[in-house]
Amino acid sequence: MAYSESREIGPNSANADVAHAVLFAAAAALGGFLFGYDTAVINGAVGAIRDRYDIGAGATGLSVSLTLVGAAVGAWLAGRIADKLGRIRVMRIAAVLFMIGALGSAFPFGIVDLTLWRVVGGLAVGFASVISPAYIAEISPASMRGRLGSMYQLAIVLGIAVSQLVNYALSAAAGGARNNLLGIEAWQWMLAVAAIPALIYLIMTLTIPESPRFLVANGRTAEAREIIADLEGGSDDVVTKRMEEIRISLGEDRTRPSLKALFSKKLGVGPLVLVGIGLAALQQFVGINVIFYYSSTLWQSVGFGEDRSLLISVVSAVVNIVGTLVAIAVIDRIGRRPLLLIGSVGMAISLGTAAVCFHSAEITRNADGESVATLSDTNGTIALIAANAFVFFFALSWGPVVWVLISELFPNRIRAVAVGVATAANWLSNFLVSATFPALADWNLSLTYGLYAAMAVLSIGFVVKFVKETKGRTLEEAG
Repeated sequence: MAYSESREIGPNSANADVAHAVLFAAAAALGGFLFGYDTAVINGAVGAIRDRYDIGAGATGLSVSLTLVGAAVGAWLAGRIADKLGRIRVMRIAAVLFMIGALGSAFPFGIVDLTLWRVVGGLAVGFASVISPAYIAEISPASMRGRLGSMYQLAIVLGIAVSQLVNYALSAAAGGARNNLLGIEAWQWMLAVAAIPALIYLIMTLTIPESPRFLVANGRTAEAREIIADLEGGSDDVVTKRMEEIRISLGEDRTRPSLKALFSKKLGVGPLVLVGIGLAALQQFVGINVIFYYSSTLWQSVGFGEDRSLLISVVSAVVNIVGTLVAIAVIDRIGRRPLLLIGSVGMAISLGTAAVCFHSAEITRNADGESVATLSDTNGTIALIAANAFVFFFALSWGPVVWVLISELFPNRIRAVAVGVATAANWLSNFLVSATFPALADWNLSLTYGLYAAMAVLSIGFVVKFVKETKGRTLEEAG
């Protein structure tokens, strides 16, 4: 671990080092960038992969969505590995898996091993999706934890945006995703590029400290004390008090809880875990990743050309970034619950509008037997605006806030495992939505978007009934 110079706790460390907190959070958030790039880059490659390997809608959906099964497995395992090896080592494992998955999927022998390499990348995504937000929460002062936690979502949307820009640039340079660029098809370049930020992520993990809460749990109190003094500030007595709060919250029983134990009456955290699972699942059931995994083929299916469809994907990615920046600006001021409710209402209206527009589409079949929807110019424009409005409302609410909340909800002693369970539920829900969308869209695009709108309406009731505000609380006050 490389962590600045040794610091002496005393009057000179009375003030928290905000710059260090931001830098450490940014380094950890690179896992989110890779998460966003790796999961969204397939949007520009999926059509080329389908054509090259001559597979149908069902097989296409499976080859895309099995990555998410890998992510669910990675998320399930990450918490336990992090409790045993530490947060930083799990980040390094994820970085290596990202590189292997990117290069393997870019140069496959066929659709089977391409899918397997995507699953490897999915494992990396699962690790990063658990450990990055958990680590950021554990090193962040309570007063700015919402903003620092939202950096993870910002990194995700930046990864999505960069993937769409890379897809558009490579496709334009090659004249199509199936065409060669320097002897390699453009879609292969799209997938291979992820190895570069993965290497940067690996290097950055060498520069940041371990979570102080992990250090306390493992008896490394001197290191933990130094980090807390740096990141949270205060006098020697204040730092001692914070150390004691962490010790108490970790509990006398240091046994890592099993899944069964999470729902036992003894721990008393079962309802919290269910709330975390519900938040994670609803984040996906509103259909957000349909926009980022399939938007290119979706807009092509309603009459836009490949170049224009990829450009629309870039626009959606930019809207995603803008919405996330709004969330970062206000999350520690107005709180988590109000943002979720604003987002739920906005998503329900925009998804309902898109569903109405697609209902008016004229459906025909192409030479391959695939359904093709034709929208009028007016309805096409309204559907496009509605889709981007949906992205905006998601980005300022359920995108960042869910990751912040599931890293704040749980007590220290079960955080890594509980976040892993909730995140695994997120990825399984993502898999369900992504695997079914091609077939559902082929069946009835309007009803498919209507289903996502219904999930957005359901999310309003869920937040009102089950979600408590966590703004301004320390992690030791969770639970």
